[in-house]
Amino acid sequence: MFDLKSYLASQRQRVDHFLDERLPLASTRPSILHEAMRYCIFGEAKRIRPILCMAAAEAVGGSADRALQPGAAIELLHTYTLIHDDLPAMDDDALRRGRPTCHIKFGEANAILAGDALLTLAFEWLADCPAPPPHVPGALARELAAAAGSQGVIGGQVEDIAAEGKAPDADLVAYIHLHKTADLLRAAVRMGAIATGGSPQHVNALGQYGEHIGIAFQIADDLLNATSNRDVLGKNTGTDVKRGKLTYIAVHGIEVSRRHAEARINAAQELLRALPGDTAPLAAIADFVLSRQS
Repeated sequence: MFDLKSYLASQRQRVDHFLDERLPLASTRPSILHEAMRYCIFGEAKRIRPILCMAAAEAVGGSADRALQPGAAIELLHTYTLIHDDLPAMDDDALRRGRPTCHIKFGEANAILAGDALLTLAFEWLADCPAPPPHVPGALARELAAAAGSQGVIGGQVEDIAAEGKAPDADLVAYIHLHKTADLLRAAVRMGAIATGGSPQHVNALGQYGEHIGIAFQIADDLLNATSNRDVLGKNTGTDVKRGKLTYIAVHGIEVSRRHAEARINAAQELLRALPGDTAPLAAIADFVLSRQS
């Protein structure tokens, strides 16, 4: 039986080691910027996105080593989105991963710049990772840029902010969840397959898998915000209702939301059947999306 806990721990260690070696030291000038970048990167992060990237590489018969640097670049970009998401102009959160958020710890200006620096460094790392055939050399950078831009994470964030206080709207919440969360998870698995020369058919199957688990992941986040507590989750709960945020629960209710998340995970599992490599990690991660407590 596949041991997901051990797998996640070992892969997280690999990612953490890579990040620790490659990020500028906190003592490197300007030290406050590099200290802030490291502070945010090395919180209690699960590293789900880089781990998905490496697992996808193995699922198409490739080596996880080829996906380590692209996966680490995704983690840099993901962390930038969290820093900016927590800012007073957006969600105005004081806690992230059980610790003060970046702007609380280092000031708002330094938080903005730390996010900017992580975003920029992500593409610097990807510039050193040309994709092998049948993909064009710049495919990895293009994949991440598309997932993060105005029609990806940023677009989802804009609509999320605009939706606060609005009446429940199923189409709008689906758009927000797809772009704010699922796009980056979809990119992570697609990039893992691209990094090892996976076929377009396998890349697309993994992209659909990533979209399904991404939607389920955000539904689970909405459920946790509504039903968990600060000690377990590592950040404040009940904040979605207080801000009038448009969530899956606001539209569909708790029980229907759970059923929709389960259906997404079942669809994701089906897509793994056609892949030629080891899909046990991806299957277990899909199940974990529903069972996680934080």
